Order: sequence, then C-alpha cells, then structure tokens
Amino acid sequence: MQMENFEELKQLLSQPKKIVILPHRNPDGDAIGSTLAMSHYLTKLGHECEIIAPNDFPKFLKWMDGAKKINIAEYKPAKCRILVEKAELIFILDFNSISRIDELGDWLKRSKVPKVMIDHHQEPEQFDFMYSDVNIPATCQMVYNFIEKMGDLNLIDKTIAECIYTGIMTDTGNFRFRNTPASTHRVVAELHDKGIEIDKIYNNVFDTQSPTRMKLLGLALDSMEFFPDHRSSCMYLTRQQMLEYNSQKGDTEGFVNYGLGLNNYIFSAIFIED
Repeated sequence: MQMENFEELKQLLSQPKKIVILPHRNPDGDAIGSTLAMSHYLTKLGHECEIIAPNDFPKFLKWMDGAKKINIAEYKPAKCRILVEKAELIFILDFNSISRIDELGDWLKRSKVPKVMIDHHQEPEQFDFMYSDVNIPATCQMVYNFIEKMGDLNLIDKTIAECIYTGIMTDTGNFRFRNTPASTHRVVAELHDKGIEIDKIYNNVFDTQSPTRMKLLGLALDSMEFFPDHRSSCMYLTRQQMLEYNSQKGDTEGFVNYGLGLNNYIFSAIFIED
C-alpha cells in the first residue's frame, strides 16, 4: 500500500477523534461497504465516527450492520453540515473529486481539518493523505489493505468482513471482470476465515428484488438496441415509466450490465429520463 505521510496519519489516529466518513452521491455497494467497514474499524480504535451520504442508497444495501444509521445529507442537511464542521478528521472513500458529493462538497471546502482519500478512480484531486490505486477493483479492498498497513487485521471481525466482501463482490461483478487480480481473491479468502456467509450476502444484495424492479427491467430490456459493428448496446427508461411503477432508489441498479451479457459485446449504456 502506497500512501504519502502514512506514519503522520497513523499518529493522528493514535488519539480519539471525531471523524466523518463520506461516500459519493448515489452510493453503491462499494461505497457503502467501504464506509461502513472503515467506520466499524475506527470505532474499535476509540474514535467517534459518523457516515454522511449525499443522498439515499438502495434498500438492498441496508442489511449491513450500521447502514440504517448513515446520515443522509439530502434529508437532514443542517445536522450533516454541523457534523462536518465539528469533525477533526474526514475520510473520503470511493470517490476522488468533491464535485461528486453535491452540497457536501461546499462544506468540505470550508473545513480546514485533514482529509484522507482512499479511492481507485483515475485523476484524483489533491488531499492531505491519499491512497490512490487504479489497479485495485474495489475501494473495499483498499480499506482492507489500509487496516493491514495499520497492523490491525486482527480487528477485522465478521461484521467488517461482510461489509468489505459486499463492496468487492459488487464492484467486480461477482468476480467476473478481467481487472480482478489474484490479490483480490486472496483478500476474499481471508474474509472467508472471518466467518462470512457468502450465500447470505449474495441473497441480501441480489435476491430481494421487488415486483416493480422486475417490471422496469422488462421495459428496459424491451427497449434495447444493438450496434454490432461497435460491439455495443443501449437501453432506456422514460420518466413516465419510472413514475408509473413508483420507482424507488436502486430499482435500476445493475440494469446496464445485461447489455454486457451479449456475445462479443463490450460496451453497454442505459439512459434514464429524470
């Protein structure tokens, strides 16, 4: 793990602090998994942690321990702004630009406390402490690496392991993407040793779909258009369709991946009218 000034950060974490942890807007499994895992870990070190998400996230991620305690800035802006103002250290997970967190970004700009970015996306902004690696498929794996660098792998219990596994599983497309290296599988093996139940995690994420989601999926698939010369496909959903089926947050999560199931197709897009 490569992080500039790591020893300085480790020293900061040696004393209890008020810490705020932030995922990106429209947080997915990796964003929620990494923030929850980091929060549980830092709490074990004696810190007071709060997670603030810019907006709500899908119901199929709310089974993880602590997920229902995440502060939603869109719903409680005053409380969340105060939490940021009182924070002594801020962790930025699974995003690398404050433009991805809406109004939270303005609060972040005004905060003078040290900021720690852990992320795997390209072209990150500059923060006080940075662990950036585009070759790692999930921020959750980077959180695992961070805990290892801190010398605290013994603090990873089943709860933390479940959060980390969820993020890795979802961001690697159930381990089917080519950029999933052997190191990822080694981390997953260690998570297995913590007692995680992979069938339970998979069911909680993928097998809790509502009738509404299935109806919307049918409409999206029915709209699919194919561009074989470009090995690409696209699909769409209209605002009227979303309203008709009373679509909820997360209902369209993963729809775009169906286009990648076509033989020899390498690009898929979905357009959702808002």
